[in-house]
Amino acid sequence: MKILHVIASIAPRYGGPSKVVIELCRELAKVGHEVTIFTTNVDGDQNLDVPLERLVEINGFNIRYFPIQWPRYYTVSLPLGRALGKNISRFDIVHIHSTYNFHTLAASHYCRRFNVPYLINPHGSLDPYLTRRHPIRKWIYTSLFLQRDLDRAAAIHFKTQEEMWLTEPFEIKAPGVVVPNGIDPSEFSHLPAHGLFRHKYPELRGKKIVLFLSRINFKKGLDILARVFGEVARKRDDVYLVLTGPDNQGYGAKVRAWLQEEGALGRSIFTGMLLGEEKLAALRDSDIFVLPSYTENFGIAVVEAMACGLPVIISNKVNIWREVSDGGAGIVTDWDSHQVAEAIARLLDDRNLREEMGERGKKLVEEKYTWPEVAKEMIEVYEQILDSHRANRFRDSERKLDH
Repeated sequence: MKILHVIASIAPRYGGPSKVVIELCRELAKVGHEVTIFTTNVDGDQNLDVPLERLVEINGFNIRYFPIQWPRYYTVSLPLGRALGKNISRFDIVHIHSTYNFHTLAASHYCRRFNVPYLINPHGSLDPYLTRRHPIRKWIYTSLFLQRDLDRAAAIHFKTQEEMWLTEPFEIKAPGVVVPNGIDPSEFSHLPAHGLFRHKYPELRGKKIVLFLSRINFKKGLDILARVFGEVARKRDDVYLVLTGPDNQGYGAKVRAWLQEEGALGRSIFTGMLLGEEKLAALRDSDIFVLPSYTENFGIAVVEAMACGLPVIISNKVNIWREVSDGGAGIVTDWDSHQVAEAIARLLDDRNLREEMGERGKKLVEEKYTWPEVAKEMIEVYEQILDSHRANRFRDSERKLDH
């Protein structure tokens, strides 16, 4: 198959979507498919230092970057739009990522124009929590463009059943398919030695670590986490909070202020974004992973934590919460600081429970969330879409002959 993925950016600062698109494409290319990504060079307020408007080969697949233009919020790139118009008919299937962006509008339009089947992966953007932000603007855009793009897609790609249920108010006519995100199992097969991360931060010696690993962002429930850690820190002196991830739009200043109000900033460490061995070292040395998000369409960081044997505490708005709960890999809470604080205290006080949950989490990841398994599911979806597309074209040609 010739597969095109279209996404606004693959800069690391944008977290899960950027990471999983690259890793999915790598896995699809591994099994023999011809895979290309069209994207822009946007990287927050800056631009990626990448070659523009030519193919770059990486890990067996191609990436083509296009220059970003104003307004950056919608990731408008007219060169990307022109390239989609010229090239989209060369692909068998197109996989579009996210919704309220220029690339979604352009790719959907050209797919319909050239009769190429396409999927849209909303990446959680249709969650009611997010659609309530800037509701008038989003209602206008949905009415004019997005509803049509969704309805006429070959399928809507959801990462969890929970995410699909949350989109029911849109009454999307296209069928929904559920295929999760994955991780590369080889990345977690040989973890760094214990103590490397703690050695970098001597204040962590002899302390337990509660780890937040995600973007420092409004939707991650960091106001809750600040209150929670303040409550925990006032009761015990053997615990530190480590916050690992890129700061989106200066939101980290708010988090520091909340922790200061709680008297807990002195026992909180902000590492910035960690990648590769540094990220694995942080996971390896931590005792608990916590993510009290207000909305999370999947939560790849949760899967990475489980792969490292960490028990997880997540809100029931992290859309893999049912799988985590059913698998006994962690504790699921409401948006309630006391519930989260009690869950942290329970795990800090019970090493056996932490280890048991950690082992169950590793098993859950091995069974459901590795890229070889996920790619198989994704390929089956592509093949079903293409079979249906060919059948429809055959029926259309038959009708024309009859007339």
